[in-house]
Amino acid sequence: MSKTDDRAPAGRPQIRNLRERRHDTYKLRGKLPEPTVCPQCGASYHKGHWTWEKPSSDEEAHSQLCQACQRMNDSYPAGELTIGGAFAVAHQEEILNLANNTEKQEKAEHPLNRIMAIDNIEGGLRILTTDIHLPRRIAEGLERAWDGELDIHYDKEGYFVRISWRREH
Repeated sequence: MSKTDDRAPAGRPQIRNLRERRHDTYKLRGKLPEPTVCPQCGASYHKGHWTWEKPSSDEEAHSQLCQACQRMNDSYPAGELTIGGAFAVAHQEEILNLANNTEKQEKAEHPLNRIMAIDNIEGGLRILTTDIHLPRRIAEGLERAWDGELDIHYDKEGYFVRISWRREH
């Protein structure tokens, strides 16, 4: 049911307060009991978010997979970064170092931000991630370091981002 405005012209109701909802099947629908530990990666849920802090040993921790491990197990990425062009092929090692260092920095503070897979594709690389922020940070790092063309597309209704970075020379 949508809300309409009585002041709209006759025969043409004006829709207001209509928001598209971002759908993420992996998002928690409520708070988890504390402490909760992911049995796969060891992250713990504390004060409403996942962290690398270990829970105190005097409490028995609940066990539940974090969203990143669930995505990895399901092979269902939230982000895809395609890196292409002659430059990308010639400088693959440096690009991989930048991507892995960016993930290391990001994951240290945000356990749910991880690289799921790095695949060689024709003319470059494809990086799949468990969140929408990490591929953007990697791509922005590529752009800062080597210029190139950056294209970012967020899914308006879902929790997914598709990014491409390209440089020919």
